[in-house]
Amino acid sequence: MRLHFAILGCLLLSLFSCQKGQGPYDKDYVIYAVNPKQEAIEMYYYNEKSVPIRSLGNLKEFLAVRNKELIFAMNGGMFEPNNAPKGLYIEKGQQLQALDTLVGGKGNFYLPPNGVFYLTEDNKADIVVTSAFKPHPSIKYATQSGPMLLVDGEINKVFTPGSTNLNIRNGVGIKPTGEVIFAMSKEKVNFYDFAKLFQDMGCINALYLDGFVSRAYLPSKGWTQTDGDFGVIIAISQSKE
Repeated sequence: MRLHFAILGCLLLSLFSCQKGQGPYDKDYVIYAVNPKQEAIEMYYYNEKSVPIRSLGNLKEFLAVRNKELIFAMNGGMFEPNNAPKGLYIEKGQQLQALDTLVGGKGNFYLPPNGVFYLTEDNKADIVVTSAFKPHPSIKYATQSGPMLLVDGEINKVFTPGSTNLNIRNGVGIKPTGEVIFAMSKEKVNFYDFAKLFQDMGCINALYLDGFVSRAYLPSKGWTQTDGDFGVIIAISQSKE
């Protein structure tokens, strides 16, 4: 009888956790899974005055005056000292920065291979290595970063299990179904373990976005960072009723 109660208790606890939107990785990561066909993923760099938005709080205010509520946001790639996007950046179909094809450069951006996360006009998302990226008029948003975390389901071979190179990290992955997974570590993590997260979640390709500067806004899970000072911001919003 006690065993039956114990099993029932575990089932109820599991059900409660699901209802609260908690997953097995939420303790260590801020995670937002989205079907881009159902929720529009957008990218932002500057405001109507051509001034970089820079922070999640500024984006929240920018959207609020347009009668939109911010649902989710995180920084969307590396950037130059003036906050300009590092590498390719396309916003609303307009290319604002060119694809960076330099090989052997310094920094995480150039760890091979780097890649591009993009969305088309019909809200299809994809992540490809930079060498495979093909410009097309249907591309609505795109951001380039590096390194790739997963390529064809395999962890990037430049990563070392047990590495002591720890940092806050954020990235984006895509499943074979087209579902997009955004994640940011709550504590410092190495590249291998961060890539393993996306692999465990069923992603086929995944791209590293940035490190210690990373911030995320996800009030549905109690995570509401509104600071930051970066370039591209990836966000999901909805119209206020």
